Amino acid sequence: MDTHDRKARLARVRLAGIAVLTVGVLAAGGYLAVNTLTGDSTSPGGESTAGQSPTPSPTSSAGGDNRMTPGKAKAVQLLKPKKSQDGAPLGFPKNGMGAISAAVAYWEEYAWLDDAMARQQLQVLVSPDSPQTIDKQVSAVRTLREGVGLPPSGPAPAGVTFSTVVEAVRGKSLTKDGGVVQIWLEYDRYATKPEGGGDDDPFKDQSTDIIMKWQDGEWRITEEPQYVKLRTFPVSYDPTSVPARQDGWLRVDHAN
Repeated sequence: MDTHDRKARLARVRLAGIAVLTVGVLAAGGYLAVNTLTGDSTSPGGESTAGQSPTPSPTSSAGGDNRMTPGKAKAVQLLKPKKSQDGAPLGFPKNGMGAISAAVAYWEEYAWLDDAMARQQLQVLVSPDSPQTIDKQVSAVRTLREGVGLPPSGPAPAGVTFSTVVEAVRGKSLTKDGGVVQIWLEYDRYATKPEGGGDDDPFKDQSTDIIMKWQDGEWRITEEPQYVKLRTFPVSYDPTSVPARQDGWLRVDHAN
């Protein structure tokens, strides 16, 4: 096996764990997992949930538990981007589902091992009010690359690809007008080996949150302190969990 193949294999094996570095840097101190927000909240459909706390639902009189869980509830269909620029998905509407769909598209399409491509995407997606996010995130990609034995800058190794699948989402507005939304994502990440074939050790059941801000007609990523300080953490996602459903977790429909 030549040096390139060894590096490619190493990148595939170690990306799952090291990707946490990227996640942690994006939001100053480990930003991206499962959430509950202080302040006004807006569900994907747009209705306000401000000040609400999860309350237990009654069980059925027959003794069975009919309380709703994410697995029982209808899965949400995410919106697709209407356009793209430099590999960045764009064109989502100004509403709760638009913000959630934009966050999911970014997370699933981000160039985790290509620092130049990552910078291009971030220059499109990041709010002008949060310019430090771009350098921080690109630095994290370079750190990740070095951690798997690659040069700090360059494209992803030949034959190594990764796919991210968001399984569940949770969105809450940080502002009364719904213009800034914190989105939590529950996701899996899979790798394709250089010789092909599936991933026998995928990065499973991970959670992360992203703050999206409506600006200049698009949802933009932001780390502005006034919004970051409003972050809170929800219960853990589980498709069979009543508290997870009461806390706002929604399963994602991958049919389309």
